[in-house]
Amino acid sequence: MIPSSFPAPEEIARLTAGMLLDIGAVHFNADTPYVYASGLKGPTYIDCRKLISYPRIRSVLMDFLTLTVMRNAGPEAFDNIAGGETAGIPFAALVAERMALPMTYVRKKPKGYGRNARIEGAMTPGQRVLLVEDLTTDGGSKLSFVDAIRETGASCGHAAVIFYYGIFADTVPRLRAHGVELHWLATWWDVLAEARRRQAFDDRTLANVEAFLTDPAAWRAANP
Repeated sequence: MIPSSFPAPEEIARLTAGMLLDIGAVHFNADTPYVYASGLKGPTYIDCRKLISYPRIRSVLMDFLTLTVMRNAGPEAFDNIAGGETAGIPFAALVAERMALPMTYVRKKPKGYGRNARIEGAMTPGQRVLLVEDLTTDGGSKLSFVDAIRETGASCGHAAVIFYYGIFADTVPRLRAHGVELHWLATWWDVLAEARRRQAFDDRTLANVEAFLTDPAAWRAANP
C-alpha cells in the first residue's frame, strides 16, 4: 500500500540515520581504515543489506523511499521498478509492492549462458523505469545499470537509494549528465550528526570521520 503522509526530507534523513545506527549498519574506525570496492580507503563503512533482517525498520525506510520518489518525481512517473544486482533487488521488490508496479532486476553483467540476459523479469520498450539500489558512492555502477535498462527500449531517468555518500561533488552532476536524477534518504553527514547527538562513538573517532567526509583525498594522503 502506498504511504499517505509525507514527512519533511530533513526528518526522513534524521530518522533514517538513526535506524541505520540502531541496527549496527554504521561502522566507524579511526585506526584501521576500510578498503572499498574501488580500492580506496576510508574510516567509514555502511551495510544497508542488514536492513532486510529488520522488518519494522525495513518497512519504515521503504515507505520513506517510496514517498521520496513520489514527492520528487510524481506518483505516476513510473511503469516498472528495477533492482540492481544484488543489494538492490529486495528493496526494489518492496518499493514495487508499495507502488503496485511490476518489478525487474538488472544483472551487473550478462549471465553467460541461456539468453545471456542482463534484465530479468518483464521489461518492455517505452516503460519508464525507476532503478532502486541500496546505496551509491560516486554513481559509477548506476550508469551501467541504466544503460542496460535503456537497451531494452525502456527509459530510465531516475535512481533511488537508501544511502548516498554525499561526499563526492561530481556524483549528482555525473548522473544528471547521463539523464538520471538521484533520490536518497540519508548521507554520511546525516549519520555523523545523529551519531554525535547520541554519542554513539568517541570524540576522536567522530573527528576523524568528519575530516574524511570534509576532504577524502586529504584524509587519504594523511592516512596512507
